Amino acid sequence: MHASNTPDHLLRARLPRWLLPRQWPTQGSQPALADVHLVQGRIESIAPHSTAPSTPAGATWDLAGALVLPGLVDAHTHLDKAFTLPRMGTVKPGLLGAIEAMMVDRQGWTEADIRARASRALQWACEAGTVHLRTHCDWWEPDAQPLAWNVLRALAHEWTGRLLLERVALIPLHLYTERATAMRLAATVADSGPGALLGGFVHSTNWDAQALRHLFEAAQHHGLNVDLHVDEELHPGAQGLATTAALLKELRFDGHVVCGHTCALAAQDEATALATLDAVAQSPITLVTLPITNLLLQDAVTGRTPRRRGITLIKEAHARGIPVLVASDNIQDPFCPVGSLDPLEALATGVLAAQLDAPFDRWSEALCRSDWLRCGPDALPLQPGMAADLIVFQQADGWGFPSRTQQRVVLRNGRVTSGHASAAWHMANATPAPSPLPARSLA
Repeated sequence: MHASNTPDHLLRARLPRWLLPRQWPTQGSQPALADVHLVQGRIESIAPHSTAPSTPAGATWDLAGALVLPGLVDAHTHLDKAFTLPRMGTVKPGLLGAIEAMMVDRQGWTEADIRARASRALQWACEAGTVHLRTHCDWWEPDAQPLAWNVLRALAHEWTGRLLLERVALIPLHLYTERATAMRLAATVADSGPGALLGGFVHSTNWDAQALRHLFEAAQHHGLNVDLHVDEELHPGAQGLATTAALLKELRFDGHVVCGHTCALAAQDEATALATLDAVAQSPITLVTLPITNLLLQDAVTGRTPRRRGITLIKEAHARGIPVLVASDNIQDPFCPVGSLDPLEALATGVLAAQLDAPFDRWSEALCRSDWLRCGPDALPLQPGMAADLIVFQQADGWGFPSRTQQRVVLRNGRVTSGHASAAWHMANATPAPSPLPARSLA
């Protein structure tokens, strides 16, 4: 007998257009619903819904058009800072005020404190349907690892099989001023185990083109991918992203680079900003936009309504084929008083702030592309043979998405791990088993 929380077939699932092949049939203006067949927790096939009267053998859910997405990717978070806000007093507005408050709070951090807060955050992420999460870890000393670094490494090991956790050493750019120090930092990160990346905080207040060069040279030497906080400001003279693209070309960097925030693009004149994006399009760069935190931190002055949104040029980047991911960033800390480590919350904010059309069929891709965080060819999720990591949204529809997405059923390796399947989905098993449905691969 199959348990009801381990389906073998998901019939009449509404998948997003970006996940479907071009030849996929339509029903009116919408993609035809799909039948997703699973074997031992993996995708066996995905095909347009079969109208055959028989029900396939095994536990079957008829989703009746419910929206389905692959497992989520939260590409930019800060687990070391999560849930610190309740113990802080008044925080000055803006990015630099938040940094000041955090520097005071971190003096009282312990490994137990960090573990408790980060574990709570990981549980929230897992319940949301996240399968791949990348966290930055503040690293302020050139010759000492932060307390959180090894705590996060241990958590990454403990959460193996439930969630892939990567760690980025978030190091201020001035620590890369000396090339020898840059090499030493990169060596420490490289020696700290799998899932570690070299990072940097690149801002006009610490700008040093030579230090940024040292960062990439050190990463290249030690075989590390890079993840930067870059141009998280509305200063039109910020040069971090443009210089990064130029350095990667000059150094023939053979790793992958993620650039988070890049808010300054929205403050620059059109020609300058688009020229930078043209260069990024020729580089191994993925952009990550953080709409919740950047709306709160950019153009922030006490007692004054902000005039500028502080969000990067998402549409222009997408039009150039640049991979763009949307992520949660900070949650309930001085940088952001809200947040729940649900990437759909970040997407909902981005839909409004950046006026994104077709959120389900187009922009939900920005929550699901784990391959955009690493080197290698593109690899769409939910291909035959892949793990059946899925999220079923019981109340949402393709027009209002991401509204009404809070209620969801999360499957990992084909088994329900969060939420409750609707009783209306379950269908009686057919006996004997019919012949396999003809399937068209998504590949």
